[in-house]
Amino acid sequence: MINLYVFFYETKRSAIYGIGTYLRELTMAIKDSEINVCVIHLFSDKTDMEIDIKTDGISYWYIPAPIIGDLSYENNRQSELYYRNVVYLLRLQIKDTERLVFHLNNNHSGKLVNELRKTFDCRIIATAHYFDWSFVIYDDLQQLRKILNDKQSNVFGENFKKSIEEEKLFFSNVDHVICPSKYMYEVICRDFGLDSAKIFVISNGLTDGKNTISKMYFLRKKWIISSKEKIILFAGRLDKIKGVSYLIKAFREVLEKFPKCRLMIAGSGYYDMYFQEAKDICTKITFTGLLEKKELYELYQIADIGVVPSLFESFGFVAVEMMMHQLPIVATATSGLNEVVDDTCALKVPIISYSDRVEIDTGLFAKNILYLLQHSKKSKKMGYNGRKRYLKEYSSEVFRRNMMNFYQSLFIYDTTDNTSNMGGM
Repeated sequence: MINLYVFFYETKRSAIYGIGTYLRELTMAIKDSEINVCVIHLFSDKTDMEIDIKTDGISYWYIPAPIIGDLSYENNRQSELYYRNVVYLLRLQIKDTERLVFHLNNNHSGKLVNELRKTFDCRIIATAHYFDWSFVIYDDLQQLRKILNDKQSNVFGENFKKSIEEEKLFFSNVDHVICPSKYMYEVICRDFGLDSAKIFVISNGLTDGKNTISKMYFLRKKWIISSKEKIILFAGRLDKIKGVSYLIKAFREVLEKFPKCRLMIAGSGYYDMYFQEAKDICTKITFTGLLEKKELYELYQIADIGVVPSLFESFGFVAVEMMMHQLPIVATATSGLNEVVDDTCALKVPIISYSDRVEIDTGLFAKNILYLLQHSKKSKKMGYNGRKRYLKEYSSEVFRRNMMNFYQSLFIYDTTDNTSNMGGM
């Protein structure tokens, strides 16, 4: 029996987006298997440590944040003391230390890795959900390598290198790294210099949420959307990395040639900035705010086109949700997203790289949206292809099989001969 402890950081905004989704899918996938699962919530808002055992047998442990809630804890003495106390609590609570696995989901958990090594005979694995630099330079690998090779860099460059060195050290110190895409795998191998033998590519998966029962008429009535209005749907954070500004510019061009459409933006974030950018077409854009999954899935059902204009995605859960709901997609050909959607189910727009920035060709993005709006047969075919791709590559069943194989391999696999991976590399 494997004893698996999955760490989750409550202070991260991604808790309600990608990593939170990953955690839910992971626990659902393995809850009825021969693996004892415990989810450890670090930096919890609880006042004391709490343990909650669900009816499905999964334990949830909540460990409070330190009294001094400094978010720069990664680089100070406070974090070291916090992780030492966390591991001390784990030592008191963990009774079965056989076949022990700790699964980390934050790139700045180096001090936690050190404390776990000192205390337990265990396997430590990490999933590479993101890179810190991707929030600054997005999918600009040319600029990444230029900064790394610049021996006379400025303060920005030095801080940039320091952040990458911290991530490299973390990934180097764990036993295995799971990458959700080949893009992440290649960056970690080439730019971080890790041995490919310790890295596995395992695509994320999603539980099928497509509802074939709900009637389109009633859903459109519920959301007060005319039957004649075409819906273009964006779902995600309102953030620069998600390309919302470029989407609004592209949608403005779409309206000039196809006025009977509406852009629905589902998610929370920096509203004020995007309200200002869209004020001349605001009556044609609906900002829904952050939605419950059930509500979001209703919008997927009534939408005509899904759009993913991201500047960087390590994977792209939203694109998978769109494929699941049989939506044709217009997306950027960036990072891991470029792998998730292929040409059978999406029209893709390349990222344009300049010496100091990256951009999206909004004219081409608009052109692709218009093409799908004006060619219903092609749109339906792409939606159908996306659904097939979801079932084959990104379903919860596929994810479960790959993760179970991975966990079981930890105790029988010789890492000196690890030349393959669970995700089909």
